[in-house]
Amino acid sequence: MKKVIAFGEALIDMLSISYTDDLNNTHEAFIKFPGGAPANVAAAVGKLGAPSYFAGKVGQDMFGDFLIETLNNCGVDTRYMLQTTEAKTALAFVSLDKDGDRSFQFYRSPSADLLFRAEEFKSEWFDEPGIFHFCSNTLTEEGIRDVTIAGIRKAHEAGFLISFDVNLRHNLWPEDEDAYTAVWRCMPHVDMLKVCIEELDYLCRGESHDDVIQRILTNGTSVVLVTDGGKPLRYYTLAGNGEVVPPKVKMVDSTAAGDSFVGGLLYSLSEQNIDRAALENLCKTPAALLPALQFASRCGAFTVTKQGAINTLPTKADMDAFTG
Repeated sequence: MKKVIAFGEALIDMLSISYTDDLNNTHEAFIKFPGGAPANVAAAVGKLGAPSYFAGKVGQDMFGDFLIETLNNCGVDTRYMLQTTEAKTALAFVSLDKDGDRSFQFYRSPSADLLFRAEEFKSEWFDEPGIFHFCSNTLTEEGIRDVTIAGIRKAHEAGFLISFDVNLRHNLWPEDEDAYTAVWRCMPHVDMLKVCIEELDYLCRGESHDDVIQRILTNGTSVVLVTDGGKPLRYYTLAGNGEVVPPKVKMVDSTAAGDSFVGGLLYSLSEQNIDRAALENLCKTPAALLPALQFASRCGAFTVTKQGAINTLPTKADMDAFTG
């Protein structure tokens, strides 16, 4: 199996225990859950049984300790997970409407995840090609954005498959920061891109979906994945495209659906020993992607049937028993 490194933010999701359309509900209560998209992905990969590493920084506080322990318990190697006394672990308050859809309020800047430094990416992490995964939440400010680019480049030079889930949270971006430019700056180094349909709309800025996807593929990305809630997943390569219909389940909470999907996909690629060169070859026959994409879709479907994030991510035994 290939090593998977997920880089970025680990934080605390304060998840509402009630469902409401009134976001000013004065009596809304919250429960602490481990979260952060890259941390969720690392946990998903670890719980399924592939060699999973999380790289990032948390506070030297009760929440940081809790996150490290949680990821360890999911089978994640946390040697690349650093702690600092310079800032606290980030928090995200998550309210849910009656359909289980989310709204976020972040308490992040300053926070420990923004203090990771480029020199803290160690060369020995990249001794053998594997998979490097990141999201856009470490692109929101100049310092951590430059660090993220440095990590991507280091992994790319080592032959790692670079996976990018845009996972755009506009309310995390300062008014003077340009998410559009920051996301596009990463594209030349990305081998596998996942966007939801709203993120694709944002990246198009008047161009058609097909034209933008073609430009991304022509510039070196091997596969683009476009999700649209419970609608079919679309996948695109230079050799062709297709779709995967997700299982029909009753959604309870969509908080970790995308991260479970990505984790399931990275697990499948790791199991097949897929690095960047192998992905390029695999995408010459797009139908060869179907087993991994179908497994990933089933992982996402399993997760939305439960409330929470990391605690809802499936093990391999869960997936073997899941009938969705």
